[in-house]
Amino acid sequence: MSDLTLYTNPQSRGRIAHWMLEEIGLPYDTMWLEFGPQMKGPAYLEINPMGKVPALRHGEVVVTEAAAICAYLADRFPERGLIPPPGDPARGTWFRWLFFGAGPLETVVAVKAMGWEVPAEKSGFLGFGSYRATLDALEGAVATSPYLCGEQFTAADVYVGSQLGWGMMFGTIEKRPAFEAYVARLHARPAAQRADCLNDEQMKAANT
Repeated sequence: MSDLTLYTNPQSRGRIAHWMLEEIGLPYDTMWLEFGPQMKGPAYLEINPMGKVPALRHGEVVVTEAAAICAYLADRFPERGLIPPPGDPARGTWFRWLFFGAGPLETVVAVKAMGWEVPAEKSGFLGFGSYRATLDALEGAVATSPYLCGEQFTAADVYVGSQLGWGMMFGTIEKRPAFEAYVARLHARPAAQRADCLNDEQMKAANT
């Protein structure tokens, strides 16, 4: 049994953490949970009181939230090259876009999905400002280099790329050439493909 355990569901943000674990390349166990009573039961609530996935257990450490799991694994296993080293200016860029994905991008996608209209005069109250401003900022980041930190693929790409891919798939993020090219580069990674296969196989098994 590995000291890394992922609690997830194939139709959840757990797919982000699953991809990240495949990029790390160390042995891990997967606990597939069903939505409903299993996630809200006392056993799992001891791991995540929110009763949702993903959650990662690493020895005695428990980390929840997909972006936090990506950050934790990158920081805990720096030899995997998924976070720029301390002192590297790219480390600031890494933090910037990882938190941009977990903050403005995550929020603006939720607002779009819910069909909520934000009055222009109220945009200053929101961290993302506006839908257009958020997408324009991200487009500028992915259009100028292969990855968010230049030539180096990192955990920030795992998180932000997942958000972009899902957003374009479900129509909450408009398809732009720079977004599509960026996501295509990420989906070509063997670790991303392995994670997708594992989750797709679990979905098929659950439906048979």
